[in-house]
Amino acid sequence: MTDDAPHPGDAEQAEVIALLSSTAAHGTGVGEVERCETHGAVVFLAGDHAYKIKRAVLYAYMDFSTLELRHRACLREIEINQPHAPQIYLGVVPITRETDGELAIGGKGTPVEWAVHMRRFATDDVLSAVADTRGIDALLARELADVVQDFHAGAVVAISADPRAALGGVVDELVVAFRDAPLGFALESVDELEVRCAAQLERIAAILARRAAAGHVRRCHGDLHLGNIVLWRGRPTLFDALEFDEKLATIDTLYDLAFLLMDLDQRGQRAAANVVLNRYLWRSQSLLDLEGLAALPLFLGLRAAIRAMVLAQRASVENVSGKRAAPTAATAYFNAALDYLSSVPVRLIAVGGLSGTGKSTLAAALASGIGPAPGAVHLRSDLERKALFGAAETDRLEASCYTQEAGRRVYDTVLRKAKSVLAAGHAVIVDAVFLDQRERGEIELTAQNMGVPFTGLWLAAPEAEMNRRVADRTGDASDATPDVVRRQITLLDEGDGPGSWSRIDASGTPEATLAAARAALG
Repeated sequence: MTDDAPHPGDAEQAEVIALLSSTAAHGTGVGEVERCETHGAVVFLAGDHAYKIKRAVLYAYMDFSTLELRHRACLREIEINQPHAPQIYLGVVPITRETDGELAIGGKGTPVEWAVHMRRFATDDVLSAVADTRGIDALLARELADVVQDFHAGAVVAISADPRAALGGVVDELVVAFRDAPLGFALESVDELEVRCAAQLERIAAILARRAAAGHVRRCHGDLHLGNIVLWRGRPTLFDALEFDEKLATIDTLYDLAFLLMDLDQRGQRAAANVVLNRYLWRSQSLLDLEGLAALPLFLGLRAAIRAMVLAQRASVENVSGKRAAPTAATAYFNAALDYLSSVPVRLIAVGGLSGTGKSTLAAALASGIGPAPGAVHLRSDLERKALFGAAETDRLEASCYTQEAGRRVYDTVLRKAKSVLAAGHAVIVDAVFLDQRERGEIELTAQNMGVPFTGLWLAAPEAEMNRRVADRTGDASDATPDVVRRQITLLDEGDGPGSWSRIDASGTPEATLAAARAALG
């Protein structure tokens, strides 16, 4: 059944929609009822509450054509979303036909429709609106990554999954849709998209299989974009997980994450997307997630292509002029898909310097502009040390965690991770003190062995400024103190200095340091 064909249950649903749209149906004290509509649902906002009914529609990918199917979908929506958003998802209520023939919300008569009952939230708090108005800052991006990582960690593992076949099916469906003349895409561009997707899928087939075998294919959110995340009481909260098709939602966790990364990127929030990715990877502490970065170009490309298809299909249905050109927004997403699927050079950058010179601040600022989308993986020695000893990010470690042996383990971990990321075709920025010539030599050798360009940046600032910065730190992974800075200065004076690494004056503002570093990187 197509979008413009008659839908089963239209007449009775019209009566239900009229009821839920009326102020009187929701009791006293409720102002005007607002209505939001999508192709598959209608949401009624009444006072502090919201009611969502499934449209009586039948699409190739979604069947809500009977009351039983709609009831089942409502129950499944609660089952999926209530565990992580219990204060938003309140339950399922019937719309009933009472003995007097009138309809009622949650009455005792015969159910003629079912609604998901939710607590209402401000549309300004939905992250799509936040991104488009004030942007997603680093703190919110970190919280967002934590929420998604926690969701994936608790998601049900798919025992038997064939991600390559599933993704191949997605590609096939996209290509068929894009070749539909009313959508208005140039056939040669569609051919190029198909070729690039096929090449990427072939390249990562073994990685996808390893990830599936290790439990990285799970019952995910399935529709993880900014429009389905809300700031509920100040914390990012996922809602509206895909409920109507288990196959569409049972996917690789990085493919689920890719929708969020793509949405951030296309809304001009690549820096936030980079923070989300790096925080997610650090929280997971999975080498298979680092290896899985090889699949990120395909995952991002497919997410952008799906958005292009949906926008074009919607425009073709609404278009009465007979024009065959794809809408501007759909074309932009289609071109973004091709860009994500393109080969982008990678490199390894090391940021060294004594504590308090601003290494982590600089590395984080550089990361989003380096390598494939959404930027370089940022490996921070302070964070890796905390993970190595099972500590939270801001927990202060004992002195035993800062021995020479412990330091060796931290650097070995960083090098191993850098190799995994580079092998996956992704760029890397490592920030660590790199006080020892051996450590600097090993990171340079890593780049040489992996066949990628290397740049070493050495940050320098006056001792008084470094001391001030470390003393003023709060809520940071670094445990450095002014005494640590003093010891580092002594060791640096006794050694041979930063060698051939580019010296960056880090005594000024972070913006000045960033500009100098970008100039050094060319």
